[in-house]
Amino acid sequence: MATRIEHDSMGELRVPANALYQAQTQRAIDNFKLSPLTLPRAFIQAILQIKKAAAAANSELGELDPAIASAIIDAATQQLKHFEPEHYPVDVFQTGSGTSSNMNVNEVLATLATKQLGQQVHPNDHVNAGQSSNDVIPTAIQLSSALAIHNQLIPALRHMQAVLVVKSQQIGNIVKTGRTHLMDAMPVRFAQVLGGWQSQLAHAEQLLQQQLPRLQQLAQGGTAVGTGVNTHPEFASCFARHLSTDTGLGLSASNDFFFNIGSQDLAVACSGALKTLAVALLKISNDLRWMNSGPLSGLAEIELPALQPGSSIMPGKVNPVIPEAVAMLSAQVIGNDTTITVAGQSGNFELNVMLPVIGYNLLQSIELLSNGCTALADKAISGFQVNQANIAQSLDKNPILVTALNPVIGYEKAAIIAKQAYQQQRPVLDVALEHTDLSKEQLQELLDPARLTSNR
Repeated sequence: MATRIEHDSMGELRVPANALYQAQTQRAIDNFKLSPLTLPRAFIQAILQIKKAAAAANSELGELDPAIASAIIDAATQQLKHFEPEHYPVDVFQTGSGTSSNMNVNEVLATLATKQLGQQVHPNDHVNAGQSSNDVIPTAIQLSSALAIHNQLIPALRHMQAVLVVKSQQIGNIVKTGRTHLMDAMPVRFAQVLGGWQSQLAHAEQLLQQQLPRLQQLAQGGTAVGTGVNTHPEFASCFARHLSTDTGLGLSASNDFFFNIGSQDLAVACSGALKTLAVALLKISNDLRWMNSGPLSGLAEIELPALQPGSSIMPGKVNPVIPEAVAMLSAQVIGNDTTITVAGQSGNFELNVMLPVIGYNLLQSIELLSNGCTALADKAISGFQVNQANIAQSLDKNPILVTALNPVIGYEKAAIIAKQAYQQQRPVLDVALEHTDLSKEQLQELLDPARLTSNR
């Protein structure tokens, strides 16, 4: 491989000739060979946006030569438009402050800006002017998460809720057997089942919406430990203004940089909201799987769209692949939350030292949940069919319907009827005619499944 010589404060180092990064990035590549994982594109793009806004702020405040600032801004804009992942190869598992990734971006932009300007643009003195890895990386975590939630996850959540509304309009009046403890219970309407799912999603959306204002209060301006050393007093507010214009978010400087830099409580809270959504999707996925089970020996209340052969050995078998996939990604998000919780505890004095893994896991969770909502909505919920014949047959013989007779004949007599109906596999109504003085018309009214789905 052709190489070139680069140098940093520790000396000279060989770097691939075509690499946009320089010596500090190469040292990180050499030091951190721990996994095939690199920080997500959205995270690197957040750092690029930070560098762009920082250059604009520093130029406006007279801290950076306008020509150099313009070259940095142009380089960042170019990378944002035509992202080249091969130039950002640093392992997720690196120095806990994320310094290697911050310097990676600094060096790429310095290389591009130098080429454009025809004079030396330094990665530390110019691209990183008025900044520290210790405020850049927390800001990148908050910015990338806020953008991903705002632009991807909330729209996907709302789409899934809209699909549930449409599906409820189509099948909502159909009555099915309710279940508690996986055992037959009082009847419910599909509208109530789907409405419960929708409320879970609405609750998760509300939790996520509550995170956004907090995520938009940025660490940038606190520099090394939160005091703002080596940056202009007005940098934080000026930076936030430029970044708000670029991203469309209402960003501001934090009112306590020590909070944003020394802790990652915001990330922990955000991950908690993501975990809540993961739990909801897992519940919905399992409900779909149970209702779809069969087709002969299961519940077979619904039939999910047939998307692919389900077995390499059993011809004709079709499985609920989308709910299964979403259940797995939900488990991954729950695991990510545990990682973020442990990482959040690593705020030692004035700096958290597990920042890269926090950013990686947060963004992975947001992406997985966004894709999971869309897949579950479009490839499972919108297209499933109701097996009304199976539902009606089970409903008629559901011994729990006798619960409706409790106020009239008492619990113990109702229990006798329920047990006999189950043992003899007969409709509750027929057995109740033999054990009560109620007319068939009275029993039909009392035991009407549709009537039992409401208390009015």
